[in-house]
Amino acid sequence: MNLKGIIPRTWRRLKRVLLVLFVAQFVYIILLKWVNPPITITEISSWFSLWGTDKKLHKTWVSYDAISQHAKLAVIASEDQLFTDHNGFDFKSIEKAMKHNQQSKKIKGASTISQQVAKNVFLWQGRSWVRKGLEVYFTFMIEKIWGKQRILEVYLNVAETGEGIFGVEAASLAYYNKDAASLNREEAAMIAACLPNPIKYTVNPPARITAYRQRKILIQMRNLAPDPDIMELVTGRE
Repeated sequence: MNLKGIIPRTWRRLKRVLLVLFVAQFVYIILLKWVNPPITITEISSWFSLWGTDKKLHKTWVSYDAISQHAKLAVIASEDQLFTDHNGFDFKSIEKAMKHNQQSKKIKGASTISQQVAKNVFLWQGRSWVRKGLEVYFTFMIEKIWGKQRILEVYLNVAETGEGIFGVEAASLAYYNKDAASLNREEAAMIAACLPNPIKYTVNPPARITAYRQRKILIQMRNLAPDPDIMELVTGRE
C-alpha cells in the first residue's frame, strides 16, 4: 500500500468536501434571509423528548407584522436591551458573565438575541468550545446578511416558549387562546419571562419566578419605550 499516494488523495477529497459544506451553509444563510427555517435541531430534540407522551410539538410561523409590538418589545427587554446597538455581541455583558462564572457555581449566560438565533437555527444546545466558536461565526454572518428585523422575526418564531412549544404564536395560542398579534403588554411580558428556562419558568399556570420576571420586564419595557432605535425596530419602520 502506497501511503504517500493515499494521504494526498485523501487530503484533496477532504478539502473538496469541506469546500462544498462551506458553500452550502453560506447559501443556506442567504436563503434564510427570506425563507423560513423548516426545523431546528432544538425542535427535533424536543420532538424526541415528547415521544411516547400525550404531548405534541407546537410551532406556527407568523410574519413580523403579525406579531404584537408588545411581544417584540418584551423579548428585547427580557433578553437583550442593547439589541439595536451592538453588532451581535454584548462584550460588557460577556465580561461580567465571565467574572461571575469564575466566582459562582451557578452559570450565568450573556448571549444576545443574535447569538441565540444562531444557536437555535444552525446549531445544537450545549456549552462546548466548538459550538461556541461556530455560534460566533453564524452570529457574525446573520448580523451582516439578515439585519436586525429579520433576526428578531426569526427569534420570535423559533425560541422555545414551553415544553414542546416554539415561537410566540404557538405560545399565544397555547396560553391565551389568541394569536400573537393580539397579545397585550402583560401577556407578552409573561411569555418573554419564560425564555431563559421555558420548562421551569412555566407560563400557565405561572411559576413564581415567571411572575417575578414578568414584573421586571414590564418595568424595562416602559424604560425602553422612549428609545427611538428600539421603537423603530418594534414598529417595523427599520
